[in-house]
Amino acid sequence: MTTHLHVTLVTETFAPEINGVANTLGRLHDGLRARGHRVELIRPRQAGDQGLTSNDQLLLCRGWPLPGYPGLQWGQASMHKLLRRWKRHRPDVLYIATEGPLGLSALRAARRLGISVVSGFHTNFQQYTRQYGLGLLSRGLTHYLRWFHNRSSLTLVPSVSQRLELERRHFERVALLSRGVDSHLFHPAKRSVALRESWGLGDDDIAVLHVGRLAPEKNLALLKRCFDTLRSAFPTRQIKLVIVGDGPQRLALEEQLPEAIFCGAQRGEALAAHYASGDVFVFPSLTETFGNVVLEALASGLGVVAYDQAAAAQHIRHGYNGVSAMPGDEEAFCDAARWLLEEREALRCVRLNARQHASRQGWASVIEQFEALLRGACAGEQVMPAAPTVR
Repeated sequence: MTTHLHVTLVTETFAPEINGVANTLGRLHDGLRARGHRVELIRPRQAGDQGLTSNDQLLLCRGWPLPGYPGLQWGQASMHKLLRRWKRHRPDVLYIATEGPLGLSALRAARRLGISVVSGFHTNFQQYTRQYGLGLLSRGLTHYLRWFHNRSSLTLVPSVSQRLELERRHFERVALLSRGVDSHLFHPAKRSVALRESWGLGDDDIAVLHVGRLAPEKNLALLKRCFDTLRSAFPTRQIKLVIVGDGPQRLALEEQLPEAIFCGAQRGEALAAHYASGDVFVFPSLTETFGNVVLEALASGLGVVAYDQAAAAQHIRHGYNGVSAMPGDEEAFCDAARWLLEEREALRCVRLNARQHASRQGWASVIEQFEALLRGACAGEQVMPAAPTVR
C-alpha cells in the first residue's frame, strides 16, 4: 500500500495573488491533496485573510512589502516557532518555493531537525537586479541563491534552459519539473465576439495580445517596437494591441502606448476569454524561469511570438505551432511576428497546431512527477542527469 506523505509547502506568494509562482504552487498544493497527501501551507498573511487563523494545515506569518512590487511581500517567520511546530507534527518533506526570510527560516529549522528539503527555483531575482538599477547586487544575490539551494536535497526548475544555467553557476542536484496548463479553461471556444467588439475589432481584424505583470524585468519596451513594426508592415489591416495585467510599469506604458487597450488584471473565465479573443500573443520577456502565459496562450489557440528560451524553447517549434527568435534579437522577434501575419493560412495552421500541442500538457503528469521527486528526497535518492529534450 502506498503511504501518504506529510508535505509542507513554504512560499511568500500564493493564490489569489496573480503571478506564475502563486499559480504553480496552487496547482501543486491542490494536486497533492487530491492524491491523498497531508499538505501544510506556510505563507504570509494576505489582504483577504481577515478572520482566517492558523491551524494544523495552515500557518500564517507576518509579511513585509516587497520594494517595487506593490501587493507582493516577503514573509517573516521565527525559526523557533517552526521548530516547535515541527517537533509536534513533523513533516516528511518540505518544499520551499521562495528564498526570502520565510524560506530561509524554514530551511534552517528543517536542517536542524533533519527533515528533507526540496527547493524550487521559480524566479530569476539575480537578473531582476539589473532591471531595477541594482546590478552591483547581482553577484552577491547569485552567491546567496546558490548557497540556499545547495543546502536542499534537490532544486526543481521548470525548464531545461534554466537547469543548464544553474548548473553552469555550480548549483548542485538540479532536476526538471515542468509546468502544465488547464486546457479546459484556456480554450479557443472561449473567444468572445462582444469582447472583441469592445476593443473595436471585427472578425477579420487582428488583436495582438500581451498577458503578464507590467514590470521592468519583463522587457516591455519591445511591445511598442513590435506593434509599430506590424502596423507599418500591414497598413491596410486593423491591428490593435491589447495588454492584460497590472504592475508598477502600467502608467509609463499607458503614456508610451496611448493607442493600446489596457484591460488590467484578469482571472479565471474572464482571463480565458481575453486570451481566446486574441489572435497573436507577444511575449518579449528575457528573465523567465518558465512563463506559464506561453502555455496558456498556446492552449487558447494563439500564434505565439517569444524568445527561444524557457517555456518557448520547450513547447514552440518555429513556424509550426508558434514563432521564436534568438534571445535578445529584437529585429528577429519583430520579423517573426510579421511572418505570422503575412499569410492568413499560415497563422490559421499555427494556431491549430498550438492548441493541439498545449492540450497534451496537463497538470496531472506534473503533479505525479512532483510527488515522485518528493518521495525520492525523503528516501535520500540522488538526482540523475536528465535525458536530452527533443522538440
